[in-house]
Amino acid sequence: MSEINVTPLVDVMLVLLVIFIITAPLLSYAIKIDLPNDPAAASEAAAGTIKLSIDAEGKVYVDSEAIADEQLRERFRAAAKLSPVPELHVRADKATRYERVSFVMSTAQQMGLTKIGFVTEPAVNDPGAPAPAR
Repeated sequence: MSEINVTPLVDVMLVLLVIFIITAPLLSYAIKIDLPNDPAAASEAAAGTIKLSIDAEGKVYVDSEAIADEQLRERFRAAAKLSPVPELHVRADKATRYERVSFVMSTAQQMGLTKIGFVTEPAVNDPGAPAPAR
């Protein structure tokens, strides 16, 4: 017999095709999540820390002072020239759009601030969680 039997090859390929058809939708499933609550103790802010807050409407506050986007760039540029370069602590509302947070982070990076941290609140219903830092 000089011909190759391709039937087992076709059988294996069909089984693989069925497996990929079944598993492909599972790989693209998106999970909806809320922003995390951090049960860790709050760390003390260094002297050169920039405290930035973003409310649900996307307004940016630096040390409780509302600030426009152009002023934000200028503050970041001036802070990047300091030695040592200060850290940026970002506290964003859960309802803040990701685009706004991304804008603030990319602006900070473009102006030269490289140390960026996120401030979270501890879980409210956790009795062992420390009180939030203000």
